[in-house]
Amino acid sequence: MAESAIGSVLGNVSTLAVQETTFLCGVNLEVGFLKDELQRLKSYLKSADAKRRSGDELVATWVSQIRDAAYEAENAIEAADYMEKRNRLKKGFMGAISRYARLPSDLITLHTIGAEIQRVKRKINEIFDSANRLKINLDTSDVEKVHIEDEYPQDYGTMHQNFEDINLVGFGDEYKEIVGKLVDKKENITLSVVSIVAMGGAGKTTLARKVYTSSSVKQHFEATSWVTVSQKFKGIDLLKDIMKQIMGSRDESIAKMNEYEVGKEIHDFLLQKRYLVVLDDVWETDTWDQINKRVKAFPDATNGSRVLLTTRKEDVANHVQMPTYVHHLKKLDEVKSWELFSCKALPSYKRSVIRDVDEFEKLGRKLAKKCDGLPLALAILGGYLSKNLNAQIWYDILSDWPSTKNGQMMRDILARSYKDLPNHYFRACFLYLAAFPEDYIISVSCLIELWIAESLVPHTQKHILEETARNYVTELAQRSLVQVLNRSRAHGWIERIRIHDILHDWCTEEARQDGFLNAIEKTAGQATASSSSDNLISYRLSFQTLIDQTLPATPNVRSLLGFKLESVSLPKLRFLRVLCIEKSTLQDFSSVIGGCIHLRLLRLTGCDSVTLPSSIGKLLYLQTIDIRNTILLSLVPNSLWDIPTLRHVYLDSEIKCSPTAPARSVRLQPKELQSFVLDLAPVGADFRFHDLMIFLGQMNQLTTFSLSMYNNIPAEVVNIFDNMPHLVDISLYKFDVLHMLHAGFPQSIRRLHLHANVIKQDPMPILEKLPCLVELLLSGYKGQTMCCSSQGFPRLQELALDRFSTEVWRMEEATMPKLFHLSLWRCFKMSELPVGLLHLPSLGHLQLCYMPQISEDDITRKELQQKGCEVETRG
Repeated sequence: MAESAIGSVLGNVSTLAVQETTFLCGVNLEVGFLKDELQRLKSYLKSADAKRRSGDELVATWVSQIRDAAYEAENAIEAADYMEKRNRLKKGFMGAISRYARLPSDLITLHTIGAEIQRVKRKINEIFDSANRLKINLDTSDVEKVHIEDEYPQDYGTMHQNFEDINLVGFGDEYKEIVGKLVDKKENITLSVVSIVAMGGAGKTTLARKVYTSSSVKQHFEATSWVTVSQKFKGIDLLKDIMKQIMGSRDESIAKMNEYEVGKEIHDFLLQKRYLVVLDDVWETDTWDQINKRVKAFPDATNGSRVLLTTRKEDVANHVQMPTYVHHLKKLDEVKSWELFSCKALPSYKRSVIRDVDEFEKLGRKLAKKCDGLPLALAILGGYLSKNLNAQIWYDILSDWPSTKNGQMMRDILARSYKDLPNHYFRACFLYLAAFPEDYIISVSCLIELWIAESLVPHTQKHILEETARNYVTELAQRSLVQVLNRSRAHGWIERIRIHDILHDWCTEEARQDGFLNAIEKTAGQATASSSSDNLISYRLSFQTLIDQTLPATPNVRSLLGFKLESVSLPKLRFLRVLCIEKSTLQDFSSVIGGCIHLRLLRLTGCDSVTLPSSIGKLLYLQTIDIRNTILLSLVPNSLWDIPTLRHVYLDSEIKCSPTAPARSVRLQPKELQSFVLDLAPVGADFRFHDLMIFLGQMNQLTTFSLSMYNNIPAEVVNIFDNMPHLVDISLYKFDVLHMLHAGFPQSIRRLHLHANVIKQDPMPILEKLPCLVELLLSGYKGQTMCCSSQGFPRLQELALDRFSTEVWRMEEATMPKLFHLSLWRCFKMSELPVGLLHLPSLGHLQLCYMPQISEDDITRKELQQKGCEVETRG
């Protein structure tokens, strides 16, 4: 995507320090010239795009040359900027010289940069000459919006649809039938299978997930797990995933277990439990046999345990050697098709502003009928049309409707919806989803950090980058281009998404043809970094299932992503901007990473034996470092804290910090730090916690803060929040004794998790005054009484109390008016539920965990159930 390349380069170059100096010997003038030339080239691209898509290979080559030139220009400009940043950070005598004069090494670097810029200028001139020969015209019409304006208020209220419920439209009866087959105790009590069979896009996974998350299923089964099988799977990986879900095992505890060991652990754990295992998207008839081939992992204790299976193939459903109920998911009829389509295309909050709703309904019913009962087609087309409430557009689509099979119909709908995305930034963000494996559950926060590191999110005056990116995710969900798996109750925003297989295949092909990204899913010896077109260079590569080799990549690669790679080595990639490796073993990492001076994002999650070199401090553009669940062999270098651009730092899974870290915080640079997650391994007595407090005290832009310590957190940590007015998310684990809570929690806080062995004073009088608090988890209060005052906790929706010794819990009227979910864990001295719960108007779900003293005959419990509150017990 050449437009994306030029847009990101122009946005990035505008922020570089090279613009601010007068010491770069004319380089800053050349930078201005390159910006103007790239802006002019961008105006030719719309005219060229139509010719490229029609199959004109010469134009396709020309477009790729523009992208190459843009990236080469950025590399040269950033090299100059890097030199300037590095000199500003130098200390002492040499630092003074480098700021007011030029060292010989700097002059050599500037000469090299100047020569490179001249080469790029010649290349751009040749591109302009080619435009004339190819008859590509300047196009200044239809200027794209840079960003999405807010369509709704940021307080996520009723206008924001529940996408999961909408996608279930038309399947209500089938939902009830399948739930009944799973939980009915009168049915076969032996281990049996319920299979949902239908073609791609028919709604199998949506229906199965709604069944899986239903309250009746959750209460009926003592252990549940969901795994997506897909076309490429390993039995050992599925079993490990199931084990983690049902037993809560961490990655490192099972990483070295073989298939027999994992299977036996699962068998022994499930032997006395009623369980449900969901196998989503099964392709092969022998899948069940493969995951049970060495040991019978899933025992039949004749207690009503079940397997729920979804597949496109009926022979897969019939092959399982167990009692099987096969449910053929039918296409939606005309009435249900219109119901789903209208929820997407004409939602209730938009109908009031449409002049002639009847005309849209008439056209919409005809369009819905054309989708042949496929929920995915109905949802995507409806999402597209909801953004184009123009009767002529609807009529034109109906007139031009392709008379082809479902596969081509889906491709045409997808292409139309993709082209309708508001701008090239947005289209690039959507195509970026091809970087993830099929059926991958995507963390929205991690995705946004990738988008920002790639400069795919534009700077705007109204919003910080993360806010704009979250608007993008919401828009993609409204258009049904991604599936929403869950939202944050505290913030309202979407937390996890996945992309349907059909959309993933389309994105992968489009990204490869565009030269935007190449996803490689071959085994060792077969992988190649070349794109589908010989004249395109892949600047972004995503690898999966490679074994024992150096990752193949061209020297100009800007982004490298890898998933479940076994023993791979990184090549030297001078211009790398993004390195994201998950659940892999890396060789020679420390010797390569220090030279990647352009790096914006470093994410190594679930990896083995990683060493962070001291040279990491040279990565002066680094925005995100994420090494969660990774085995780190080294201390975290102090040089990390000198990086001025850090926005998100995740150092958990028992990270080892040096005793003085971050002792150099007195000259700390990363003032824009927004997320800070630190999980400290056991530390010695010489750990300078005071330095950590100084470090944190300077972080006045933080929005997310999480601190976990093997040794107890000193009580004075609660005093550091006075200087953090933007904090919305705090997690602290764990204190030894807190005599009382500090009243200085920021008023902006929406989620607070606080664990202590002992909290001596009632925490509620302090916490109930926080006006924005939505989610609260507290552990360790040892007082006998607790009081929640009238008007307290005005926005609290979720409350979890763990190991409270409270005997009396008083709740005044009008307290916690929005509380929906209450969890009580191990509050053994609470012999009966407080009567005040009956006066909470919004309470809909009560969870009692390891509280056998609260019987089913508890009066308050019975009355809550009579009012419609769902009561769930565990342990």
